[in-house]
Amino acid sequence: MGENLIISTGLQKSSSLRPPSWLNATTEFFRPEVPMPTVTVTRRLKFNAAHRVHNPALSDEENSRIFGKCNNLYGHGHNYTLDVSVAGEVDPDTGYVFDLSSLKELVTREVVEVVDHHNLNVDVPFMRDIIPTAENMIVQFWRILENRIDRGRLVRLVLWETENNCVEYDGR
Repeated sequence: MGENLIISTGLQKSSSLRPPSWLNATTEFFRPEVPMPTVTVTRRLKFNAAHRVHNPALSDEENSRIFGKCNNLYGHGHNYTLDVSVAGEVDPDTGYVFDLSSLKELVTREVVEVVDHHNLNVDVPFMRDIIPTAENMIVQFWRILENRIDRGRLVRLVLWETENNCVEYDGR
């Protein structure tokens, strides 16, 4: 074997066994004395649910005027999309802020399985006695999830009710 060896990166390795320059740049990122960057990761989940937007304190005429077709006596459904964002420092051991598979499992268990293919007015305990607008739904989802995130912190939820209409909530 010769003095210089070719390694898999295609770079020449000298006999002094110094690491390649790109490795120094990578390891600088994970030095203990350098603050870790805060990164936000987002997982998107989908579910279907029905609801009737209705305020029992109002007359039928007022409900119809305010909520229009969303006040249909028999309800209506939506194909919802929920974006869940968690922010935190990048873990130097995994390269993750939060394992997105774990986030999917958590949100599926705590929220999606409870609401998917259900009537929000009747079947979902955390929505009882609450007008099931997207605004109220997202606040309830936040309350369920915020203390269950064990790494990083929940920073934003976005609930898409239609492809044109969404609500965002950041816990404030």
